[in-house]
Amino acid sequence: MTVSFEEYAALARQLSAQHRAGEQHAAAESARRRDLHAAVDYLQQRLAAQGQRLDQLGRAIGVDQPPAAPAPAPGPETPGETAAWPGPPSGAGAPTAPTAPSSGPPFAAGAPTAPSSGDGEPAGAAGAPGRTGVGAYPQLPAGEARLALPTAVSPAGGGVPVQRAAAADPAVELELARRMADEADRHGQQAELLAQRPALLPTWSPLARAVAVYAGCGAAAGVLVLMLVLASGVGLVDGFTLGAWICAGLPAVAFFGGYLVLGRWGRPAMVAGTPPRYLPLGFLICFLVVPMAYCAYLLMVRGLR
Repeated sequence: MTVSFEEYAALARQLSAQHRAGEQHAAAESARRRDLHAAVDYLQQRLAAQGQRLDQLGRAIGVDQPPAAPAPAPGPETPGETAAWPGPPSGAGAPTAPTAPSSGPPFAAGAPTAPSSGDGEPAGAAGAPGRTGVGAYPQLPAGEARLALPTAVSPAGGGVPVQRAAAADPAVELELARRMADEADRHGQQAELLAQRPALLPTWSPLARAVAVYAGCGAAAGVLVLMLVLASGVGLVDGFTLGAWICAGLPAVAFFGGYLVLGRWGRPAMVAGTPPRYLPLGFLICFLVVPMAYCAYLLMVRGLR
């Protein structure tokens, strides 16, 4: 069979096209692998940065890292040490069957033979000594014997073949990992925003929070002023003590109480340094609210009279 020049040229062009297609496929696969490696490196850097940020957040809110879980203690036996057959070990008093001489047939020299089932065929497992009540092995046709191959069985249900796990696409897995990293970044930003808010009146501005705290402490001191006035009316407190507590004692207690409250519950966890506590404003509020409460009490008593 002779090959013409046109057929040889067509075959050469086909081989050249296949070679170029193979080279293009190899180049595309190499570029894909480089992109996958770059994406893996980028995700690894993002995860490392997220881990450092989470450590900072944990230290800021006073949460220590959990201790590493201890390794499980080895059991009394390993899978490699399990016996393959529950019978007696070899060489430890196990009964051995008599062997025939090498020069004769296996049934010669008094070698025991399996009893027959009556049809001229060996009885199989039923005729083995010590195996009473066990039937002979079923004889399958040639076609069925070829199909009766051992199959993998799932641990959930007997006789159900296990489905092979589909090969995961690296690009799909990296995209899922990237989405999870984006979700982790979003939750981390929300945690940082929450950590930048104090526990006391988190939605208020620092100035409004300070005014509310100092005013509240001054109001509590005003209630104590009214109690001292009532005690003075029944003769338990003299006038000098009442004036000292109204002019200096209770305003100072209210001022330092507001100062401590702002330092304890008005400080965000993630703010560097000390937040402003507006000391002049707090001093003015506390030393005005308490005397004003006393003046309001006097005006109310005179109005009732």
